[in-house]
Amino acid sequence: MAHALRDPITEEQLRTQLAACYRIFAMLGWTELIYNHITVRIPGPERHFLINPFGLHYREVTASNLVRIDLEGRIVGRSEHPVNPAGFVLHSAIHQHIPEAHCVMHVHTTAGCAVASADAGLCMNNFYSAQLHGRVAYHEFEGITVHADEGPRVIASIGDKPAVILRNHGLLSWGPTLPLAFAYLWTLQRACEIQVAGAALGPARPIAEGIQRKCSADALQFDPRYGGGADGFAALVRQVERLDPSYRD
Repeated sequence: MAHALRDPITEEQLRTQLAACYRIFAMLGWTELIYNHITVRIPGPERHFLINPFGLHYREVTASNLVRIDLEGRIVGRSEHPVNPAGFVLHSAIHQHIPEAHCVMHVHTTAGCAVASADAGLCMNNFYSAQLHGRVAYHEFEGITVHADEGPRVIASIGDKPAVILRNHGLLSWGPTLPLAFAYLWTLQRACEIQVAGAALGPARPIAEGIQRKCSADALQFDPRYGGGADGFAALVRQVERLDPSYRD
């Protein structure tokens, strides 16, 4: 069963992996009532993806109640739940226009929102932010992401950067696998937490750009040759299994 979570092939396996990820977010406190989203693209010519049912807390998400939708946000098949337009507008643009964006994650964590609202943005002066040198993009705030015309501007802002700070809004990541997208988001979130906590201590010691480049190159959790975040994600899935395995339902 671990293989299904680490290397999903079928839609059923993707559903199990994504449902586990929602439970991980809940376990980590990365929730926002019934809002925010994690999506995965289903392989195939239909260009469909899975999204959480609107109205449920992340602790209530299961493999079977995830909703399959198309790039216009239309539900494919049957679902007892609607979907949030703010989810598919932003996520569908990324899934559609970034070929490697198999998975997209978006959160409104306190530390992430604080850094996103700061003029300086992410300060590249701690252990985690240094690992993201050359990997962070910014997109200016345009309001709640329910308008499709923002999509092209989001894509232009992101470019090829997998860790995204949505100004005055929150954090986003994407990747060719769900575990890799998680590794980017976890690292970005940790960097923001440390930056916010350290602000009370005064100016932080700078890290030379050359060292930042070295840290980013040496961050093996992002390298597919070293699992691309799969080991860390699998460890968290095991914690979820102990707490509540109902995500598989």
